[in-house]
Amino acid sequence: MAQKRVMVTGAAGFLGSYLCERLLAQGAKVYGVDCLHTGQLANLKPFEGDSNFEFVEHDIINPLDIQVDQIFNFACPASPPHYQEDPIWTWKTSVLGVMNLVELAMKYNARILHASTSECYGDPLVHPQPESYWGHVNPIGIRSCYDEGKRAAETLLMDAHRFKQADTKFIRIFNTYGPRMRADDGRVVSNFVVQALQGVDLTLYGDGNQTRSFCYAEDLVDVIFLMMAKDNFVGPVNTGNPGEFTMKELASLVLELTGSKSKLTYRPLPQDDPKQRKPDIRLAKEKLGWEPKIPLREGLKKTIAYFDGWLKSQG
Repeated sequence: MAQKRVMVTGAAGFLGSYLCERLLAQGAKVYGVDCLHTGQLANLKPFEGDSNFEFVEHDIINPLDIQVDQIFNFACPASPPHYQEDPIWTWKTSVLGVMNLVELAMKYNARILHASTSECYGDPLVHPQPESYWGHVNPIGIRSCYDEGKRAAETLLMDAHRFKQADTKFIRIFNTYGPRMRADDGRVVSNFVVQALQGVDLTLYGDGNQTRSFCYAEDLVDVIFLMMAKDNFVGPVNTGNPGEFTMKELASLVLELTGSKSKLTYRPLPQDDPKQRKPDIRLAKEKLGWEPKIPLREGLKKTIAYFDGWLKSQG
């Protein structure tokens, strides 16, 4: 059997590096593509010297041509501070970038799996959020470059499937956390953990009663591979942990697990910040036989250990 050739975009990112790691363990030839806008080369260091791994520094808003059998598209900043830093580039990544990758997939008859997002639901009026819910999204707000860019990408993937018979798939990822996150990525888990370890106040927005659901990275990688292997199922499918926690509850758990004496501080809630976020994962259970296994407490312990080591390495 010929060796499988796989492209991972956003390879130097938090989740992309996990995908590369598992693909290499499976014996695939992996092309790790990243423009390093938010990706970290340190995440790819374990693959140095592996003849089956090739790093390609490239921005997917520009076409590229590598013959592959599969494409995992994880190229796009996923935290508000990073995707709002250059919103037009973020939109291009989500729309032009996906268009370029779909065209590449069609050229080589490759299967493409795209990382969409729970942000497609916006600040939801339906709770929990099923895939059938169309969302409640502000098209002209400060988050719109990401939310609407991802929604447009889903349109493209579905139309390519319906009209071009392209082998497209997409998943809607809810909040995910774990080792290899950036300390400065602005996501709530990394923010709280780093602040607690440094002994500074934990920053909550609004009254701290807004909710999120947190999926550990290894659980998410499991469902990504199940989805890629599933024939005759395009998506969308929610991927996340349905355990729902307020920001206050998360902060309290982080303080408990770190033993930190940090206090809580409150700031105004940013524009269009969702009040509730919880995936309905019945479709993932039905179609993929998947549900997350790692509880928040266990995943946080591993994440705290990672950031503790990272902070100590920084001196």
